[in-house]
This record gives sequence, C-alpha cells and structure tokens, in this order.
Amino acid sequence: MSDLPHEYPVTVTWQEAKKGNMTIPGLPDLQVATPPEFPGGHAGIWSPEHLFTAAVASCLMTTFIAIAENSKLTFKSFACDSKGYLDKAEKGFVMSKVELFPVVEVYEEKDKERALRILEKAEKACLISNSVKSEVHMQPEVLVI
Repeated sequence: MSDLPHEYPVTVTWQEAKKGNMTIPGLPDLQVATPPEFPGGHAGIWSPEHLFTAAVASCLMTTFIAIAENSKLTFKSFACDSKGYLDKAEKGFVMSKVELFPVVEVYEEKDKERALRILEKAEKACLISNSVKSEVHMQPEVLVI
C-alpha cells in the first residue's frame, strides 16, 4: 500500500420520511433507512446498523482472503454470518458488540489448522474491527470437504 491515507467518498442524500440514498462514484446506489425497531423505521432496507455489522464481517472476509493468498492456502469457500448488537450506553445508543461466525471449507485435513490460524490472524488484522469501539467476537469453523 502506498500514498496513505486512502479516501473512500460516500454521499448520503435524504429522500423521504426516514429513508435516504447512498451513492459512491462508479457503484450502484444503495437505499438506507432507519431500522424498523425505531419509530418510523423501515423493514427491508439497509440501515446504518446493518452497514456497520456488514463492514466488520466483510473486512474479516477480505483480510482472510489476503492472508490466505499470501500463505498459499487453498480453500473452497468462505462465508460469515454476523450479528451486530445495538445497546443503550451512557452517551446514548451504541453498537456494543459484533459477533462473527465465519465458516471456511478446505479440501484437505492438513489445511484445517492452518485455515483456523489464518482466520485468527485475519480477526486481529481487520482494519475495521481495529477502528471501532465495539467488542468483536469470532466463533470460527473450518470444515474439510
């Protein structure tokens, strides 16, 4: 990586009620809204809470892929369920915790422990997890197919 810091511009524009549109140059627009648990919230639309949780999970994935590639680990698949928890704190609402449930499929038994170590390295190296105050817990699983 060179020329740090990198910039990631995003524009959010209010549309109506508690809905907006998120735009990033060169990418499809994404509708965002207050989640349905809040007054006037909307189901079926990405919320900041979902995006926060998705940022942590997707960073784990991309970090895992980079480390696996550098480690020459061959794997069949990576999937990660995740849960973000909204809580009340002294200063108001916070995303207090994110739980990650990554599952990696490898082809050979000999790669199982190595894949688990790479998952653990990825969790420690994930720039998004390292940038947030929330607790991040991972419960990894490696399967041999």
